[in-house]
Amino acid sequence: MTEHRPPPTGLLPVRRRRRERWLDQSPTWEQARPAVIQAAVVRASARPTGNWYVLGASSTLRPGRSAARYVAGRELVVWRATGGDVHAGPGACPHLGAPLCGGPVDGADLVCHWHGMRLGPAGTPAWRTHPCHDDGALLWVRLDSIGGEDPTPLPPRTHRPDPRTALTTVTCVAGRCEPRDILANRLDPWHGAWFHPYAFGALRVSESPPADLPRDTPADTDRFLVEVEFRLGRRLAVPVTAAFTAPGPRTVVMEIISGEGTGSVVETHATPLRGPDRPARSIVTEAVVAASGRRGFALARALAPLVRPAVRRTAARLWRDDIAYAERRHLLRTRTDPR
Repeated sequence: MTEHRPPPTGLLPVRRRRRERWLDQSPTWEQARPAVIQAAVVRASARPTGNWYVLGASSTLRPGRSAARYVAGRELVVWRATGGDVHAGPGACPHLGAPLCGGPVDGADLVCHWHGMRLGPAGTPAWRTHPCHDDGALLWVRLDSIGGEDPTPLPPRTHRPDPRTALTTVTCVAGRCEPRDILANRLDPWHGAWFHPYAFGALRVSESPPADLPRDTPADTDRFLVEVEFRLGRRLAVPVTAAFTAPGPRTVVMEIISGEGTGSVVETHATPLRGPDRPARSIVTEAVVAASGRRGFALARALAPLVRPAVRRTAARLWRDDIAYAERRHLLRTRTDPR
């Protein structure tokens, strides 16, 4: 894990943007080599997950509530006990197949609203629950029959800022593609300033992994290093350096390693919604965990209910574009690769 020095506490290091037409920026197509991107996706696909899948934002499931989720064609019900613990099981009641989503929660038990059957965290011989984890930002479920790997007690961990001093927001967007198409989008940092000019500028990829890296290369040394300006309106920008890594086949992490917000991370998780016998559909769950030592950031945290919607709108706009990118990659790939 990289050791970060705390950022300065003065004013935000904003610079005036250079006036440059979109067409006048330097092309990046020669640097964005398909073999490099594809090899990075293949290496990520070889890394273990412990059979854990992201179900969405932790904040969307309040105590005493239940909800439906789908993973790789599997219907699930996830509920939060009144004490706060999260549980998950098959989405159909073992009695007559009633949908359990939306059913009332009494203590730690989920109650079927057709006939009042109680289903607890221990499950029954005919209705087996699945391990769950709430990491404070995201909800996870472990599905061993789908993942097919050696299970682990907890999901793979990534470095995050201290949640007591960070501002966390989560955005979800669905699209007609597979997780590997989403990874291919995120492991192509060269498209940022061309495809998202409203958000990024002056982008330069200063380091990228060679295509012939061994498949067992550790994720933290298999990275893309990007110098970029985050745009603040038409005239201002904040320069940072960010590292992109893929710790698993469904996750890409962007971490700011220098500049404003050093140590902040953006975790992008892709969860398949349908099984292999159905047209592909996946959901992106993106967690932004931002931190800063500047005085103004404490105010932003205090105003979190007002700040989070703005962050979500920006993330949703980016991902509407990027889902279109991933869907196009999926379409082109499946035309020649029927798998």
